[in-house]
Amino acid sequence: MITSNLSAVPAFIPSMGWPEMLMIFGVILLIFGPQKLPEIADALGKSIRKFKSATTEIKHDIESDDKRQSKKD
Repeated sequence: MITSNLSAVPAFIPSMGWPEMLMIFGVILLIFGPQKLPEIADALGKSIRKFKSATTEIKHDIESDDKRQSKKD
């Protein structure tokens, strides 16, 4: 993921800073309540891990295919 130099906010959301993130967190807290937050955070963390794992696996597959193609040439 491409990130900006100043924060860990993804570069494709340049206008979203800490105040906006806190506001989103507050809305989520109001909607789901404090009891559900650990479950939501756990599910979000697992989803992010799976996504990163899948993107890494795809990247390695592409790189290995490129290496095989260069050996054939």
